[in-house]
Amino acid sequence: MALLELRKLTKVFGGLTAVRDLDLSIEHGEIVGLIGPNGAGKTTVFNAISGVSSPTTGRVFFKGEDITGLKPHSVARKGLTRTFQITTLFSEFTALENIRLGSYLVAGVGFWAAVFNTLRSRKREDELSQRAAELAEFMGLGGRQNEVAKNLSHGHQRALEMAIALVANPELLLLDEPVAGMSLEETSEMMRKIRATQERGVTILLVEHDMKLVMDVCSRICVLNFGAKLAEGNPQAICANREVIAAYLGSGYEHKC
Repeated sequence: MALLELRKLTKVFGGLTAVRDLDLSIEHGEIVGLIGPNGAGKTTVFNAISGVSSPTTGRVFFKGEDITGLKPHSVARKGLTRTFQITTLFSEFTALENIRLGSYLVAGVGFWAAVFNTLRSRKREDELSQRAAELAEFMGLGGRQNEVAKNLSHGHQRALEMAIALVANPELLLLDEPVAGMSLEETSEMMRKIRATQERGVTILLVEHDMKLVMDVCSRICVLNFGAKLAEGNPQAICANREVIAAYLGSGYEHKC
C-alpha cells in the first residue's frame, strides 16, 4: 500500500483549472520531487494534500485512509506535515520556543492535566523540551536555539521551519521550496539535512526549482505543466525527456545530467 495516493486530483479556481486529474503515489521511504514552471499547480497540490484547501474533485489517501478535505491540524496528527514557500515563524519567539509550539500537535496532554500541572503533564513537558532541543541540534541550530527567530539568517530560518514540521513526528513531510533564496553553502547543508531526515524514516515529497538538489536527492520526479502531469520517472529519464526540456528545463539541459 502506498503511503500517499492522489486519485484524479483536480482543483478549479473560478474558471481556471490549477490541477487536473493528477494521479500520484508515494511509497514509504522515498524522496519524490514535484517540479514544473511557476503556475504549474505544485503548491496547489501541496495545499490539497495538507488540508489548506480542498480539491474540487478527486481524493487524497494517506496510509490507505481517505483524508480529503480534513483540516491541516487533523492531517498533521495523522503523520503528515509540511513547510511553506514563505517562512512562517513566530518572529519574536526563540528558535526553541518555535519548535516547542509545533510539538503541541502531538503533546497528548489534556487541558485539565496542563492546568493542574500534574505529574504526567510535567513529564510530557520535559519530553517535549528534550525533543525540541534534539531537533534544534539535528537541524544545525544547537548554538542558536535561544536566539529570536527574526535574528536568524535566512538559511537558519528555513532550517527552523523544517524542525517545526519534524517535531510532530511525521511519516510524510512535504517540503515547499526548502532552499529558496539560500546560498550554495546553505543549499548543500539543507541537502544533507533532507537526506538525513529520510534516513530517520521520514518519507519526503518536495517542490523545488533548484534542479541540482532535485536530481541529487530524489529517486523519482513528477513534472507538472499547466496543472497536468507531463512526465514521471527517475532523474535520468526526466532530464532526458524532450517534453520536460521544452516546457521547463531548457535546451541543452540533458548534457548536465
